[in-house]
Amino acid sequence: MLSDLKIGETAVLVALNLPGSVQNHLMHMGFVPDARVKALRRAPAGDPTVYGIDGMEIALRHETAGAIEIRPIPESATEIEPANQALDLIEAAS
Repeated sequence: MLSDLKIGETAVLVALNLPGSVQNHLMHMGFVPDARVKALRRAPAGDPTVYGIDGMEIALRHETAGAIEIRPIPESATEIEPANQALDLIEAAS
């Protein structure tokens, strides 16, 4: 779950198990399947956590983040992935 992601770690979103209105709101901000999300920082009390996704920073409460499924990615893949994403966008535009 996204709430288990440690600060500095990156993962891939799998599914949002949230009520429709919350799910739609987050999806409009980039929380879509296969998007990469990084845990950036956590409030001093531990909640909320700020996540980076699609160039934005979004703070989510632990309860909300606990309903978002993720899968880990190898650390080596995080360094080369932006180039791969750019290539995917170029191919899609062609």
